[in-house]
Amino acid sequence: MSDLSVVSGSDVVKINISNSHNDAVSFERKYSKSLKISEFKAKLEPITGGSAATMKLELYSGDRLISRLDDDDKMLGFYSVEDGMRVHVIDSFAFVQENVQKFELSQDEYDKKQDSLRNYLKRNKLGKYNEEEMAKLEEERRKQEEEDAKKLEQATIGARCKVMTKGHPTRLGTVMYRGEIEGKPGVFIGVKFDEPLGVNDGTANGKRYFECPPKYGSFVAAKAVEIGDFPPEKDELDDEL
Repeated sequence: MSDLSVVSGSDVVKINISNSHNDAVSFERKYSKSLKISEFKAKLEPITGGSAATMKLELYSGDRLISRLDDDDKMLGFYSVEDGMRVHVIDSFAFVQENVQKFELSQDEYDKKQDSLRNYLKRNKLGKYNEEEMAKLEEERRKQEEEDAKKLEQATIGARCKVMTKGHPTRLGTVMYRGEIEGKPGVFIGVKFDEPLGVNDGTANGKRYFECPPKYGSFVAAKAVEIGDFPPEKDELDDEL
């Protein structure tokens, strides 16, 4: 899949930024999906105090790791980042600590701080400290995993399917591949569409997974696929004379 194929819909995404240096979180920062990861890292330097040359980035949805943003030449949109997700910056933060006396709090001392992010979250029962909300999210995650596993089991090669993804019309096609994609986390379903409404020809990152004409293929997550009796749509227009 090309970088441009994944930058669809609004080019701007609102994400939260955290880092491995402390518990601080910068909420709802806006970034263009067309930024290269190297450019994105440069914009994170003044926010986190890390160095673009050494920082590593992880993309989270809640507390669940989605992927590692490990290719500096890829666009931010390549990693399917969505509003509300969080990018976690991992770095030694040697620059921000250079010539500064290191100051650390013990766990007990940090827990006693009234102005810490953790204390605020605990006091207001937000995020992971809202047991009811976390239990609800865990149940939703479990149900989604069960549903995805069922869809993957049904997605046999040659099965007809309907694909519904954000920013695209409902598309009909045939399952051509089921499995992992090199360089991407998770399991994907490769679909050959009935019409040229896809983004590739059955290849991803230069590797071929199935055969189809250009713009007829896509790799999609299981949750976007519905397996069923979906016959190809017929062209009802009369032939031109």
